[in-house]
Amino acid sequence: MTIINHRDVPETPWRPRYRMWHIAGPQQGLSSRLSYSEVAPGAGAPLHFHESDEIIVVLSGELEVRIGEHTHRVGADHTIAVPPGTPHGFTVSGESDARLYTFFPVSDPFGKTTFLEGTPPPTASR
Repeated sequence: MTIINHRDVPETPWRPRYRMWHIAGPQQGLSSRLSYSEVAPGAGAPLHFHESDEIIVVLSGELEVRIGEHTHRVGADHTIAVPPGTPHGFTVSGESDARLYTFFPVSDPFGKTTFLEGTPPPTASR
C-alpha cells in the first residue's frame, strides 16, 4: 500500500492549457490509473476511444462532452462513464477551469487508444 501526497506528484506535460498529474498507477505497482487534471476554457480532448472503460469525475467547471453521437453539458458533481470502444471527447465550455479526476482500470490506457480527431498528447503513454 502506498500513501500519495498529491502535492508531491510531478505534472505530466499533456496538451496546451490542459494540465495533468498521474496520481496513482504503475509507479505504485497498480494495474489501474488515476489522474487529476486542470483544463482551461476552450481546451479539452479531441474525439477518441479506448479499449478500456474510462470514468471522469467533474469536480468543478463545465464541459461540453461528446459521447457517441450525443453532446451533453456536464458540470460539477457529475461522473461520465465511458464504456470501451465508445467515441468521446470534451471541451471546457464554462468561463473557469475544469478540475477532473480520470480513472482507467488499466495502467496504460493510451497505449490502446484510437484518435478519431486530432492527435494523441506527446506523453500519452507515461
